[in-house]
Amino acid sequence: MEYFIAIVPPKKYGETITQFQRRWSDNTMPDFVEPHITVKSQAGLKEDEYWIDSIKTICSNFPMFNLSLKGVKSFGKSVVYLGVESDRINVLHRKIVEAISPNPENSRRYYELDLYEPHLTLGSKEYGMSEIELLEMKESASNCFLKFQPFIVDSLRIYKLLENKYRTIQEIALEQTGLSKIS
Repeated sequence: MEYFIAIVPPKKYGETITQFQRRWSDNTMPDFVEPHITVKSQAGLKEDEYWIDSIKTICSNFPMFNLSLKGVKSFGKSVVYLGVESDRINVLHRKIVEAISPNPENSRRYYELDLYEPHLTLGSKEYGMSEIELLEMKESASNCFLKFQPFIVDSLRIYKLLENKYRTIQEIALEQTGLSKIS
């Protein structure tokens, strides 16, 4: 089984992103997984799910934090994404990776630790898009996502691949602090 751990943007942002993704009929991503920012990829997340207790412990001791989706970027010619600005997401990522203890080779393979670049994927070759479509998407996205305001991250979701789609199996709250939701 494949798992990953992610942050999900506010519902209205997710709906806007999904509508944008569906403008390209070859983009199968919205049929496979909802818009998210991966905090921990599948390396070390085993089917026994014993690691979930470690995630709960980390989350219960990690305060909510601000996050912004800013700028449209790409990984070469194969992925278009929204950049992420946050002073805490890399710290949370590192804590989770260290607790799960994947081997260093897997961490490199899945772009973790120092290779981690938090992002929200809009489209990719892996999900059916061509280089030309990705270029069009990147140009179009630059004008579509300017109104997104920063938001408070108050939980993480654990996803599991079930019936050819990633589905939430648990949502785990972060430590509740004095931060209030930005509307």
